[in-house]
Amino acid sequence: MSRRAPTQFPFGFLTDDRGASADPVLVEIVQGSLASVEMEVETAIARTSRSPMIRDAHDFRAGIHDRLLRKLTGRSYSALVHPIARDFPIEDMQPGDVFFHNDVYRSEGGIGHLPDLCVTVPVFGEGAVVSFVQAFGHHDDIGGAVPGSMPSNATSVFEEGLMVPPIKLWDAGVPNRAALAIMTRNSRMPESLSADLDAECSACLMGARRLGELFDRYGVATVESCFDAIIDRTTTTYRREILSQIPVGSWTWEDYAEHDGVDEPMLHTQRITLTRTDVDDPDGERLILDFDGTGPQAKGPINHCGDYSDGVFLKKWLAPILRNLADSPERMAELDVNEGIVPLIEMRFPEPGTLLTPVFPAPTNARTFVILRLLGVLAGVVAKAVDGRMPADQETIRYTGVYGEDLDGRPYLMREVLGGGSGGRYYADGEDTIHVVPDSRNLPTEFTEARFPFRVESLSLAVDSGGAGKYRGGLGYEKHIRMLKDGHFMSIADRSILACWGVRGGLAGQPFQVVIDPGGPEEREVDALADAEPIRAGEVVRIRTTGGGGWGDPRERDPALVVRDVVWRKVSPAAALASYGVVLTGSVDTDDLSYDAAATAAERAGRPAAASAFFDRGPGYARLAGGATHAEVDAR
Repeated sequence: MSRRAPTQFPFGFLTDDRGASADPVLVEIVQGSLASVEMEVETAIARTSRSPMIRDAHDFRAGIHDRLLRKLTGRSYSALVHPIARDFPIEDMQPGDVFFHNDVYRSEGGIGHLPDLCVTVPVFGEGAVVSFVQAFGHHDDIGGAVPGSMPSNATSVFEEGLMVPPIKLWDAGVPNRAALAIMTRNSRMPESLSADLDAECSACLMGARRLGELFDRYGVATVESCFDAIIDRTTTTYRREILSQIPVGSWTWEDYAEHDGVDEPMLHTQRITLTRTDVDDPDGERLILDFDGTGPQAKGPINHCGDYSDGVFLKKWLAPILRNLADSPERMAELDVNEGIVPLIEMRFPEPGTLLTPVFPAPTNARTFVILRLLGVLAGVVAKAVDGRMPADQETIRYTGVYGEDLDGRPYLMREVLGGGSGGRYYADGEDTIHVVPDSRNLPTEFTEARFPFRVESLSLAVDSGGAGKYRGGLGYEKHIRMLKDGHFMSIADRSILACWGVRGGLAGQPFQVVIDPGGPEEREVDALADAEPIRAGEVVRIRTTGGGGWGDPRERDPALVVRDVVWRKVSPAAALASYGVVLTGSVDTDDLSYDAAATAAERAGRPAAASAFFDRGPGYARLAGGATHAEVDAR
């Protein structure tokens, strides 16, 4: 049975008219100012932090929220101010205060695992708190059982690192040195952690000053009226342009994480029943996302605390998927996801004890397996409602790394978040090597080779990794690193058995894979969840990340595009024939590659029709599903 998750901070407005009386020109000025402050905060963090994960990979986010805790900016997701307002009365806050937390179970759903450290700074106008500037990022190490604070076989959150509930880290401009000393003492990388926290606190304090200038210039009442207008405009736009694309009705779909680091690989189910209500529904026109049918809480660390504060974090996390229903890709890029989407989505959660409703102290460090999968589950269930007019699946985040002692005997930890290919779309191929966190990137070779005892021998696109389709899935990475000294490899990744699904006749992409010493005498494949796989000096580690699923029947792909993909080394000549039915002529090496039109037409005509299932899950699904090729919910 499903239930609503209560919140102490229900959605509301600052003005009686929801900002209707705000000057439209000033609304644009205020919205631009918010975006500018947010970007300035992120730029300051990137320039002054120290750890590779923050400074170089950019795995962090800033956000601006009003005094009703509504997220005002729409470029990306952020954490929540709710736990700070819950534990510290807003009226008692002072200029120069900085609040801190990383406790997953005390974050109201805004923090997913302990390495995500969050700082929050109140903004003052006319003597009172009027908004908040916040930043959170994935830090190198916060203690726990393994370097990096992400033990793959954790069975308790206590193994994952230091938990800090909401505290006041700076009090009226004075840092709490004792708290900082405790946190850095628990980290294997204390200098990096200290420098990163300084960078984030300073950047947010700077952002608070910048935002305070906006209130000083126009007055609190005027700016808050603009805040309401920004939020209400988002609600109106999504209702008119997005909800209108989904017919009234109800659909169900599910997808799976494949392992939790403790039990043997199995199907860990995440299910959504999507209901689109009518305009005359007593509770209004909206989307209901019911997670009933989601699998039980895992023993290992793939759980996510989603059922807090009415699921408000999950609403903003999932909502970007809905933008794919916009009239054009250009319009999609214009749509912000801020608090305005919250009243359009109702979430219903199963009882405590599931992957989305874990009970403390269930581990959560690999919760990306669940929240990333939910993006795909929402895309899939919406695809059923709109005849496939949604992208195929993607898996664009996983953590890999090496650690040990460098050539001078000093301990090091290198972790990297390598992206993957996005799914093919009804109008275009998927994108190659993207990351779910905007502006994030792989670590520069020059930096890693100068700092760590390995050599990057190659970094390229993983040929044939994108799922075949009328519109091909995007490609993942292929990266080769050669160790210069003995060390250990770590990996926190999913989609090594199950692949990114294809839709409407498109085929699944290739899964994630790590091989040590490929082609050598000690060749071995590493499990996608690994904490300390030994690697010897001289051995190569080959990492291949996931390709996106394909969209539409591969036999309908323009043969000229297949030829182009072969020339670009995105598709192999063998796959051109096997996956697309394209008979090539000539050679890439002699620069005369083409195709035989008549032979291609005959080859395609002789192939069986596409499978009747709306989704293709790839061959790995049968391994975990007792030989079944499709789930019941895959039928349209």
